[in-house]
Amino acid sequence: MPILNKGIGAGWASRLAEFLSGLNPVRDPARIVSNAEKSGISRWRYEWVMVIDLERCDGCGLCEEACISAHQPLPGQTWMKVYMLRAEDGTISPLPRPCMQCQNAPCVNVCPVGANYYNEDGIVIIDKGRCIGCRMCMAACPYGARYFNWRAPDGGVKEPHGEEEVHPVGVVEKCMFCYKLLEEGGLPPCVRACPMRAIYMGERKQDVMTNGLETLRLSKVLEEREAFRLLEELGTEPRVYYLPGRRGKGCLEGLEAPLEP
Repeated sequence: MPILNKGIGAGWASRLAEFLSGLNPVRDPARIVSNAEKSGISRWRYEWVMVIDLERCDGCGLCEEACISAHQPLPGQTWMKVYMLRAEDGTISPLPRPCMQCQNAPCVNVCPVGANYYNEDGIVIIDKGRCIGCRMCMAACPYGARYFNWRAPDGGVKEPHGEEEVHPVGVVEKCMFCYKLLEEGGLPPCVRACPMRAIYMGERKQDVMTNGLETLRLSKVLEEREAFRLLEELGTEPRVYYLPGRRGKGCLEGLEAPLEP
């Protein structure tokens, strides 16, 4: 089971401590729609979202392992990262963190060469042929969800799952919601691998979410479970929603910075 925070900078730990002390639950789905319209999401063909149920998540890390197996990133890169967070009372709470697929993405805003862009579904993609490796997007991302390729994979560059899986030297990579699988009607490996069925993919226009076994009304779940998004006060408009865990509305309140390995 992965324990925080190997490979994470002090800046991320500091930011994590900040948002853990000031999370704002999203209690009104109308607010979600309003924010989405403000950020221009209506122009997208689909509006994919990920929903992670912290009440179900037991921190097993199988989603992380499935992501690594499917995408074969360089060692140390964990595009879906499961953090283990400790509360003041000693309670340990898992927090899976993919790319938040922000609709006002700092990475897109700062990229000097346009290598970070939204595809037709609003998913943030990296054009590795255009990326110059300046890492400004890594500095801008408040979620620590981007990784730089300092070297090529052992045995040379591999292409196991299509062009987005090439891992060239000197570029940045990250989770991309497995957008090609979504286009084909499939679910990302992290969703399929979760034994607790805690990870859902949803589509806002159709107001639906599924973990492969259950199909639920997205807006109803977000409202009734008082869903929240990480650091949404920054105006990044993340597409990843969390459903509070066993500690209720304050499932992450009082949690400290990530545990050291």
